[in-house]
Amino acid sequence: MATTKSTIPLLTANHVPGFKVVKVLGMTYGITVRSRGIGGNLMAGLRSLKGGEINEYTQMAAQARQQALDRLAEHAASMGANAVISVNFDSTEIGNTMDEIIAFGTAVVVAPADGPQQLVKLS
Repeated sequence: MATTKSTIPLLTANHVPGFKVVKVLGMTYGITVRSRGIGGNLMAGLRSLKGGEINEYTQMAAQARQQALDRLAEHAASMGANAVISVNFDSTEIGNTMDEIIAFGTAVVVAPADGPQQLVKLS
């Protein structure tokens, strides 16, 4: 279970163990567009000559995914969700120098499976 700055649980599963979905709020998403930049492309091009991992791109991809997750959680919280299930990523290349990264899932309200129907804040 991934968490973000807002502490809304983000799960790739279709359920939250120990909880039941009491309300489905709909699709939620977070998007970021990143430019690789001339310096990054130059360094990556030089690294690709010898083969192996291109650390500059790996770091940029990790940062972009985290930003998309943070925005996903913010969007879900603004909808009133206390969890997001079925989280996935997608990406698209825009031109030759930019990438769009989107995190998406289903914003839900969950409550304990074996208790009163009170809503909880998961952390």
